[in-house]
Amino acid sequence: MKITFKQGSVCWLLPCLPVNFAINLVKRLYFLMMEALKAQFEQIKAEQLQLDMTRGKPSPAQLDLSKRMIALLKEEEYKAGDGTDCRNYGGLDGLPELKQLFAELLEVSAGQIIIGGNSSLQLMHDTIINAMLHGVPGSEKPWGQQKVKFLCPVPGYDRHFGVCEHLGIEMVPVPMNAHGPDMDKVEELAAADPAIKGIWCVPKYSNPGGITYSDKVVRRLASMQAAADFRIMWDNAYAEHHLYETGDPLANVIELCAAAGNPERVFMYVSTSKITFAGGGVGLMVSGPENIGWMKKHLFYQTIGPDKLNQLRHLRFFGNANGLRSHMQQHATILRPRFEKVNEILERELGGTGLATWSQPRGGYFISLDVPGGCARRTVELAGELGVKLTKAGATFPYGQDPADTNIRIAPSLPSEAEIARATEVLCLCVKLAAAEKGVAVESL
Repeated sequence: MKITFKQGSVCWLLPCLPVNFAINLVKRLYFLMMEALKAQFEQIKAEQLQLDMTRGKPSPAQLDLSKRMIALLKEEEYKAGDGTDCRNYGGLDGLPELKQLFAELLEVSAGQIIIGGNSSLQLMHDTIINAMLHGVPGSEKPWGQQKVKFLCPVPGYDRHFGVCEHLGIEMVPVPMNAHGPDMDKVEELAAADPAIKGIWCVPKYSNPGGITYSDKVVRRLASMQAAADFRIMWDNAYAEHHLYETGDPLANVIELCAAAGNPERVFMYVSTSKITFAGGGVGLMVSGPENIGWMKKHLFYQTIGPDKLNQLRHLRFFGNANGLRSHMQQHATILRPRFEKVNEILERELGGTGLATWSQPRGGYFISLDVPGGCARRTVELAGELGVKLTKAGATFPYGQDPADTNIRIAPSLPSEAEIARATEVLCLCVKLAAAEKGVAVESL
């Protein structure tokens, strides 16, 4: 056990004291600190809190922003602009008008888009299922007949890792830095091992770190040496989820892949799940012409067409790309104070203690908190005892195993601002208690 103190406290006395006296003094101070933390813990336990920060769910206030969409389709208003009767079968790849809206938003061609059902995650899962069964353009044989590995930037999105684990795809962690995944490591691994068939990417306001990939990282991903059937799974979930007026720029990976001679390298995914209704949005995929043809061929056997009425509702609700952007400014007005409140309390309670570092994202849905090694699981466990539910520690790493046991994902969107404040205070107490139990150095009592 080691305890240090800030300048101006008793630390300057210790070298002046007899050794045994100094040791006993430190032990006594440590005991008093533990007793104070435990007393706070018991006081909060009596409150019987029930606060949920496990997942990035939109709050009721955010969902209410789209409620007008429910009643948009009235009698005789079920036809799209090209005359398509949206009540009937057909339109395998989505309404042309809605594809055009997203084409403008994402700066791609409408012909590069497939609009499916309500979930982009389902499109990702189906893409990999089809690759396992049939291979992708450029594959010598189906992935399922080969050894398949995926690169997984960490910390990352647990749902991506879950798809790989479910399908028996080996996951290879690569560290994230301030600009995206460690590209030296990514390039080294992808060039050396033909079994590496893909990489998961949340390139803008990443889950959970809030990092936006730099232009240099995107260019290197687009042009690096890799297997012919290597694919970038580009989950652009937070493309328009800015917290501030000026959002982070992100290079156009579709254009860069094409310019590098790898037009089929990337599958991009987007959805409106956190834009309109989490269970009733629209999901879409963007890719090169061969990939789009490949996916449509397999969709032919899966469905006779998506929910075009829902697509039509979204089209009429947004009107155009600027309408969607304007809608997202309302989301930012609701979300921004929650994120700022979390940062304020983390700074007040943990700033300068040496017990934590955390991200300060400019968009997205998460804050990434790193606590002392070996303390994340215990912190989450203690918070659960106090009625604050957090994402399971380790979830941001493949197989649910954070080797250092340090990362915790905070999701500030669902609770009210007051609830977020209380939950964050509880979390900070649990970080201190977990660290103290482990005998981690504390710079401030």
